[in-house]
Parts: sequence; structure tokens; C-alpha cells
Amino acid sequence: MTKTRKSKHGGPGLREIAAEANVSIATVSRVLNGNARVDPAMRKQVLDAADRLNIDTPQPSKSGALVFLLSNRTMLPPFHACILAGAESYCAAHGWDLFFVSLSYPPNATSRELHLPKLLQRREMVRGVILAGNPSPNLIELLEQKNISYVVLGSNILGEFPTLKNDVVFSDEMRGGEDVTRYLISLGHRDIWFVGNTRLPWFARYHEGYCRVMEEASLTPRLSSIDSEDDTEIGYLGTKYLLSTGEPVSAIFAGNDSTACGVYKGLREQGLRIPENISVVGCNDTVGDLLYPSLTTIREFPEQMGRHMAELLLERIANPELESRRLMMPTQFIRRDSCAPVAEGEAHSAEDGDSAFTTVPQQ
Repeated sequence: MTKTRKSKHGGPGLREIAAEANVSIATVSRVLNGNARVDPAMRKQVLDAADRLNIDTPQPSKSGALVFLLSNRTMLPPFHACILAGAESYCAAHGWDLFFVSLSYPPNATSRELHLPKLLQRREMVRGVILAGNPSPNLIELLEQKNISYVVLGSNILGEFPTLKNDVVFSDEMRGGEDVTRYLISLGHRDIWFVGNTRLPWFARYHEGYCRVMEEASLTPRLSSIDSEDDTEIGYLGTKYLLSTGEPVSAIFAGNDSTACGVYKGLREQGLRIPENISVVGCNDTVGDLLYPSLTTIREFPEQMGRHMAELLLERIANPELESRRLMMPTQFIRRDSCAPVAEGEAHSAEDGDSAFTTVPQQ
């Protein structure tokens, strides 16, 4: 039987659907007008009732706008800029607009204490959120309470990982950390330090991969963690600290490429050469080819991540009943010039950050 379109502004169609679905006429009106505030289960109840009555319902808009929400970052990091570019490219190809919005908020506040940006409250225009930066569970909880579709960069979620109702995209940092650590060990390095801020989840995942391989090789993991969100500062201060311990070091694993910039500076201030004295590796491949010597690193694929995040979000907007999905993006090992085989029986150490370095036996 061919469906007959009824009025969606108080006509018989609305009343019939409301009675069949056992909801108010106002609820039916919101559903048929594509209002995103309607609970997904209620939306399905209304549309199923219309289907049983053979009443044709208007199709939701195939286009609109998304928001790229940078959470708790003072500026757009290079890695996130690439994610944004990928998402923007995908949206443009599919007729959607993408707005960039930054939001600072207390990570430990309750979701009731948070306030979404005004743009996100324009539900007739904004249909979903690509959540990047340093999102915390309270913001994700608020989006779910407001029935706002989202996809989140899972590698950057702060605190305990929440149970998600929408979608998440990861980069496989743990595998990347394993790859570069195995490479350093293959060059004969045993005194390998990790420099980063392991309070932040992306550093923590690389560190976990590093520790796993070090322990498999019966080697002692060594950590220099600096509580800062300035990646270059983390690398610089972390390097100065580890050199001040007097413990041997032949290689440094920097938690990302920007951290490696600080490592380079800290080593050179002490008169140490890369890789002749100490080898260095990084990860995320944002600036590694601009350093001298060029940095051995782990390449992630942020533009592809951005494209996939936009794709998942548009699919969810079209079908809100989808189960939560997880996508893990691979990493790629990039070998450049910042690593060399360790001189047998040698590693560098210092008693003080400014003292001369001596050669000491490996442990």
C-alpha cells in the first residue's frame, strides 16, 4: 500500500500517530521536524507508529553542520590541526559545514556544572560534535544527557575511561611504543629512558608499550615524567632531570615529536651529540623530519583519523540506534637519522645537570 503524507502541523496525521504511539502531539511534531532533543527510543516509537499506520513521514535533512570541539587546550596542536583538516575535508565532500570551537572547563566538575558553548545549543543547525583536545568524562556525560551525537578521540580522554554510548577513534600508541623500543634494543641499547608526562593518556599509552617490551627483554624501564602540558618543556626538563641522576643512558624515547625537540635542546646544552652519544626516538611524526638530525619516530595518521571521525558521526546522525563503535588506527615506524648502534660497554651519565659526562659500564 502506498503511504499517504499527512499534515505535520496538527492535522490528522499527527493525532493518529500520537494515539498509536501513546505520546503527545507535541512529541510527534518534534520527531517529524527532526528535533535532536527527542530521546532516540521515543523517536523510534513515533516512527514505528507512523509506519504501522502507513503514514509517510518527512525524511531528516541530509546535511547541516558539525562542531569540532577542542577541549581544554590553550591552542590547536599540530596533531589536532591535522585531525581537523581531515574532518573538514570529509564534511565538505558530503555537503556538511564544520565549525571550530574551543572550550575550557574544570575536568572534575559535575556534568550539571558544565555549560556547552552557545553554538552547540543551536540544535536546529548543529547536528553533532567531533570531540578532541583533552576531553574528560564529565563533558561526554553532558553530551549524552543532551542527546547530542558525538565521536571522541579516545586516545586523549582524561581520567577513567567512560562507558560510551556513541563512537570513539583511537590511534594504536601502545603498538607504536613497542615498535620503537624493539628498534632501540635491536641496536644494542639497554639503558633506554622514557621522557613524557604519563599523567596524560597519550604519553601513558606509549609508555605502556615501551615498558612491555623492556620487561620482555629483561631490561629495567626508566621514566622521567614532568607534570606539564607544554610538550617541549616536558622534553627539556625531563632530559635535564635524567642526566642529573648519574644513571646510565644510551637512548631516550620521547613521548611525542614536540617532546623530542626539548630532548634535543637538553642534550645539546650538555655537549652531547645525537646519535653519536645518545640516540633519540619520538612519536606522532608531526615535526620529526624538520629536526636535525631527522627524528626516528612513529607515524600516526591524524588526517585519516579526522575523516573517519566525521564519517562515523554522520552515520550516527543518520541512524541514532547504532551500537557504540570503536575504531583503532594503525601506526607506522619511520626510521631516520637520530639513532645509532650503542658503543659496546658504554653509556652516558652525569652526576649533575651541568657537570661533565663520563663513560660508565652498562647495567
